[in-house]
Amino acid sequence: MNITPQAYKKMSEKAEPKSNVLVNTFTAFMIGGGICAVGQIIRSVFLAYGFDTDKASLWTSVILVSTSAFLTGLGWYQKLAKHAGAGTLVPITGFSNSISSSAIEAQSEGFVLGIGTKIFTIAGPVILYGCAAASVYGLIYYIFTSF
Repeated sequence: MNITPQAYKKMSEKAEPKSNVLVNTFTAFMIGGGICAVGQIIRSVFLAYGFDTDKASLWTSVILVSTSAFLTGLGWYQKLAKHAGAGTLVPITGFSNSISSSAIEAQSEGFVLGIGTKIFTIAGPVILYGCAAASVYGLIYYIFTSF
């Protein structure tokens, strides 16, 4: 059977599920904003107990990352992500989820060749491009502040 690209495109558009962009955007915004609001509440509690800004922010990040990894292990974060879409990807919890889920999937392959390798398939590019971008921005900042 010979199908033209136009016919294939028509068939795939007919078969793909329709999504409500407005509802999906609103849901992602609310869930992502909710995660960030919880983070802000945690940070405010630390500040209220006398922590300085840096330590309050540090412990907030630790709690959010740990909670995300724990919820990923239980399978609950994926259920939330199924409904929230990109709302769970943007905050720091999404990065924790992606690393944790990679490690969980590769668990049967062992610590070195499984978890140790797979965990960096997600984290590696983020670390690489994050460090590269920080270096470039730092160089630009240095050049502009030196003159």
